[in-house]
Amino acid sequence: MQKNLILSLLLLLPSICFAELTARPGLWEITTSSVLLSMVPEVPPEKLQKFTKLAKQYGVTLPKLQNGAATSRICVTPEMAEQKVPDYFHQRQAGCSVIKTGETENGYKVDLVCSGPQVQGNGKAEGTFIDSETFSGHTEFEGAIAGTPIRDRADTSGRWIGENCKTVRSAKDL
Repeated sequence: MQKNLILSLLLLLPSICFAELTARPGLWEITTSSVLLSMVPEVPPEKLQKFTKLAKQYGVTLPKLQNGAATSRICVTPEMAEQKVPDYFHQRQAGCSVIKTGETENGYKVDLVCSGPQVQGNGKAEGTFIDSETFSGHTEFEGAIAGTPIRDRADTSGRWIGENCKTVRSAKDL
């Protein structure tokens, strides 16, 4: 059961940790680390491969996992980069909806409620842009994933890689 919990969290965390307050349009690399992600090496390879195939059937590519962190790439369109607090990004993954947003001096705050079939609970995400090409933040989540109670904090960082997004879907398509 805990292995399903970890794998479900892989789909949730990157989606609730990124915002484009002053993001430069283009390809971004997002890295998320948490206690649960550090447990992924305990998942048997055949179970992880099965979960990866299932995720691909739903159009989701699991992030690269290394040293307790998940790394993924996301395409930010010019229209997305103009939005102050992008609620569209948070609503498309894991059945989560933004219920409250706010801006800080160089960042954002978002309250989430998740009521999807696999993820139920509440979360908060905060982030700060160092400049238009770098941000850091964290997400706290309390609830249940695949019926297993969870309380976790994930730390996230993002960096702009370049203008070319040809090989990555935009965040609005997730």
